[in-house]
Amino acid sequence: MNSYENYIGGAWVPSEEVSRNVNPSDLADVIGDYAQASERDVDRAVDAARAAFPSWSMTTPQQRFDLLDRVGSDLIGRGVELGRLLAREEGKTLNEALAEVRRAGQIFKFFAGEALRSNGEIAPSIREGISVEVTREPVGVFGIITPWNFPVAIPAWKMAPALAFGNCVIFKPAEQVPASAWELVSILAEAGVPDGVVNLLMGQGNIVGEAMVETPGIDGISFTGSVSTGARIGTRCVSRGKRVQLEMGGKNPMVVLDDADLDVAADACINGAFFSTGQRCTASSRIIVVENIHDLFVEQLVRRMKSLRVGSALNELTQVGPVVDARQLEQDERYLAIAKDEGAVVYGGERVHCETDGFFLAPALVTNTTSRMRINRKEVFGPIASVIKVKNYDEALAVANDTEFGLSAGICTASLKYAAHFKRHVKAGMVMVNTATAGVDYHVPFGGRKASSFGPREQGSYAREFYTTVKTAYVNCG
Repeated sequence: MNSYENYIGGAWVPSEEVSRNVNPSDLADVIGDYAQASERDVDRAVDAARAAFPSWSMTTPQQRFDLLDRVGSDLIGRGVELGRLLAREEGKTLNEALAEVRRAGQIFKFFAGEALRSNGEIAPSIREGISVEVTREPVGVFGIITPWNFPVAIPAWKMAPALAFGNCVIFKPAEQVPASAWELVSILAEAGVPDGVVNLLMGQGNIVGEAMVETPGIDGISFTGSVSTGARIGTRCVSRGKRVQLEMGGKNPMVVLDDADLDVAADACINGAFFSTGQRCTASSRIIVVENIHDLFVEQLVRRMKSLRVGSALNELTQVGPVVDARQLEQDERYLAIAKDEGAVVYGGERVHCETDGFFLAPALVTNTTSRMRINRKEVFGPIASVIKVKNYDEALAVANDTEFGLSAGICTASLKYAAHFKRHVKAGMVMVNTATAGVDYHVPFGGRKASSFGPREQGSYAREFYTTVKTAYVNCG
C-alpha cells in the first residue's frame, strides 16, 4: 500500500498516524494511506511559512506569474491522470472530474495574470505639497481549509490568489479527499515553489483545523464547509484579530414560471439538482413551480430523473456517481425519511446496487412539500431536490427568499420583466436566468448572502480584497 506524507517547509514529512483513502464507487479499491498531521505539525508549518514570507512577499510579479502559470500548465497537461484520481476518491463522474482539473489549471493561469495586474493609485492630497499613494501588499500566512466536493478546484481558487499576491499558505484538505490535495501540492513543489511558501497538512478538522484557527502565526483563514463549523471559525477568528472568509452552503431556489420553455427549465433543474450527485453548494435543491404547470412539469422531471444512469464514477456512461461516503449516504436517507413523515411524496431515492460495492443512491424528487418542511430548510447535500407549488411569481419570489441561505438562485421564464425583477429582488449572491443554479466562471466573483457567505468574495479580481492589505502613503514633495 502506498503511503503519502504531509509537506512542510519544502520537505515531505511522515506522521505516526495515517488514514486509508477508499473509492466510494468501489470499496475494495484502496487509493492509499495518507498522513494525519498533529498540532505539532501545525506549529512546524507556521514556522516554515513565516520564515518564507519575507522573501516570497518581495518577489516580482513576473516570478509569481511564472510559477503559477507553470502549475496551471501542469494541471492541464496531467488532466486525464488527475481526473481519474479525483473520480476515484470523490465519486464524481469521470467527465466532471476531468472538467474540474481543467478548471483548476485555468484558475492558476488566471491568477498568474492577476499577479501582473496588481496596481495602485496616486491621488492628490487636500494639503498643498503632499502626494498620496495607495498600494496593496500581501498580508502574511493564510490557512486554507477546503471541502471534499471539489477537491482540486476549490483549493485552486483559494491558493492561487493567495500566492499571486505574495502570501504563504498552509493547506488543510477535507479528510475524504487527501489524494487530490497531495497531487496538487506535489505539482506546486515540482514547479519550484520556494520552501515554506506552500505547506500541506492532511488530517482531522478537530485537530489540524482547530490548531490553525487558534495559532497566532496564521493571519487569515479561508474556509468552505458547513454553516456550524464556519460560524465557530468566524467567531474565533474575529476574536483573535484574524481575517476570515467563509463559504457555507445554500438552499438554492429554482423558480419555474408558466411562460418558461419547459425543456430548458427541465434541463436546468436536472443539471442543478442531480449532477455531481447533488453535492454542490450551488445545487438547485428547491424547485419552485407555479401551480398551472406544476403537475406537467413534475411528470417531466420524474421521467428525466429516472433515465439518469447511476454507477461507478469511472464508467464513462455514468451520469450520477456515488455519494462521498457512508455518513453522507445515511444523512441523505434520513432526510428522505423525515420528508415522508411530514407528508411529502418521494420519487426515487432508493439505494442502487452496481457491479461494485459503493455508496450509490438513486436521485430523488420530493413533491407535495411546503416551505416550512425540514427538507426545504436544511442543506441535504445529495442527489435530492424538493418541489414547492406556488400560485404566481410574487409567491415564488417570497418562497425563494424564505431561507437562511443566499448563495445562488435561478429563474426560468421568457419574460424580461420577471427576469429583471427577480435579479434585483432575490436575496442571493448569484442569480441565474434560464440556466442551472450550479456552474460558475472563475474570472468573476463567487459568494452569497446571509448564512451562505461571510467576508470578501472569492475568485476573479475580487479575490484581491481578502489576500491583500491596503497601505496609504503620504509624501511631502516640498
